[in-house]
Amino acid sequence: MTDAWIGESLLYVLRERLGLAGAKDGCSQGECGACNVQVDGRLVASCLVPAVTAASSEVRTVEGLAADGQPSDVQRALAKCGAVQCGFCVPGMAMTVHDLLEGNPAPTELETRQALCGNLCRCSGYRGSWTPYARSSPNARRTARPPPRPRRTRASRASRTRRGPARAASTLGVRGPFSVRLPGAA
Repeated sequence: MTDAWIGESLLYVLRERLGLAGAKDGCSQGECGACNVQVDGRLVASCLVPAVTAASSEVRTVEGLAADGQPSDVQRALAKCGAVQCGFCVPGMAMTVHDLLEGNPAPTELETRQALCGNLCRCSGYRGSWTPYARSSPNARRTARPPPRPRRTRASRASRTRRGPARAASTLGVRGPFSVRLPGAA
């Protein structure tokens, strides 16, 4: 794109000039992951990339994940699991996982979660989003489940209630609402 003016973001050019509506403008600050695309094979937040810097680059959007009109493995897994709720964050998540699978064809659940930690979703509990991504990698490894938390006994509940909220707050260094005492501070 050579006719973009210097202030236009790659996201704006993709959506408004090229009509590729997959990448979304969720925050305009690179925090939500809804606008993720690949530029020369690197995952970037397109809302932060000046369009003129991507003029001679290969840009891949969620629309480009499909091959020969067939959805990619990630897109098929999303559809099969019904993980799409409002659909706003899904293109960015699909791009993030596609990028992850290009570098690591068999990610663990933890690696998948770490990759997706920069993608915000307002309407899901994320569980429905992680499942399809694990399924999109047929040879994905699973991490061992953490051991179950010990059940609280009556004695542990009683000791907690005797301490009261004031003692618990002072133990954490909290002096008042939203006030935290930092180490070394008076």
